[in-house]
Amino acid sequence: MIKILYFGSLVDAFDRASDEIDLPPNVGDVQSLMFFLSLRGEVWARYLRNNPGLKITVNRKFAEGGTIIGEGDEIAFVSLG
Repeated sequence: MIKILYFGSLVDAFDRASDEIDLPPNVGDVQSLMFFLSLRGEVWARYLRNNPGLKITVNRKFAEGGTIIGEGDEIAFVSLG
């Protein structure tokens, strides 16, 4: 299980400040997690795909799409726009 935190405009857009999910087998990095979450609907896709104002941390360290994630990690998405 991983914990996902949402900040900025994402809280209102997603109507939540956090999630706890079990990682599907095909999700092993930040980019695949973002794609997985974007399948939740149009709003999710708009904020998580091609959003230059989106900042990401993994275990409180800045991360990029290729950053590896795993069980027990804390991922934060911060939308500045």
